[in-house]
Amino acid sequence: MPVKTVIEAIRDAMHEEMSRDQSVLIMGEDIAERGGVFLATDGFVQDFGSERVIDMPLAESSIAGIALGAAVNGMRPIAEIEFADFIWPAVNQIVGEASRVRYGTDGTRQAPMVIRMPYGGGVRGGLYHSQSVEVVFAHQPGLHVVIPSTPYDAKGLLKSAIRSDNPVVFLEHKRTYRLVRGEVPDGDYTLPIGKADVKREGKDLTVVTYGLMVHYALEAARNVAESHGIEAEIVDLRSLTPLDRETILDSVRKTGKAMIIHEDTLSYGVGGEIAATIASEAFEDLDAPIVRVTGPDVPGMPFSPALEAEFMPSPEKIAAAMRDLAEY
Repeated sequence: MPVKTVIEAIRDAMHEEMSRDQSVLIMGEDIAERGGVFLATDGFVQDFGSERVIDMPLAESSIAGIALGAAVNGMRPIAEIEFADFIWPAVNQIVGEASRVRYGTDGTRQAPMVIRMPYGGGVRGGLYHSQSVEVVFAHQPGLHVVIPSTPYDAKGLLKSAIRSDNPVVFLEHKRTYRLVRGEVPDGDYTLPIGKADVKREGKDLTVVTYGLMVHYALEAARNVAESHGIEAEIVDLRSLTPLDRETILDSVRKTGKAMIIHEDTLSYGVGGEIAATIASEAFEDLDAPIVRVTGPDVPGMPFSPALEAEFMPSPEKIAAAMRDLAEY
């Protein structure tokens, strides 16, 4: 089975879906001749033409709005936002409009569109190229929010997102693009949106996370297993909405201890929702308070390497939290 990077798996998924379905098109900034800032669409305009690979102006509201118009009229657009940090002008088109199409028309219309966004820190991107924006969209009913961590998951989930009749916000951690490699089948396959994956079995504590933090958690789990004999179970959410509460709760009931990791700021985040779910559904199974390892509540990711490292969860910080939780 071929070994690929995350960005290669994403490119393959889009290319295969555009070849399979003539209604799939891509629009975004610099995606045609340049092939996108991360080369996700490199060569696409030569293969599919400028009517299906469309360079857009620097106007994210238009990118999302035109994609929405295409979606409700029978197309399956993929709208690429160059960086998640630039999504704010488009929020009304996604949250205020796309999320409500099916609900507002009593199911007679749908908005089958994908909004792809590179997100996250650890790349020296500073205030305007490092944000984690997932909670904004996870809060809105009517949207699916998908965040893969591996090449295999990225390809299978993106294919499912493109084929879905619901609007899907597809977040890709830019640090995983070329850092993370894994086996990816050449053939067609999809993965269900809303189903978490246990990336590592364990008996002493449960870690619930997603995106780049999956890899940091796995590294920390290997370290504490070797140094302290602690076996952490790692649950990769893969999608935030729908949220796979069953897999989370099954794991917590097995281990009795829960840790939630996300790179986004602490307050009012995804971790709070997961903690509330565990507290309400598995409180009597807990042997320790729920732990959250997150970024601090500051307005943006610092540019300074030292301050960026202070902001970001790391394998070392996660391993220390695992040891403390296991010893509780």
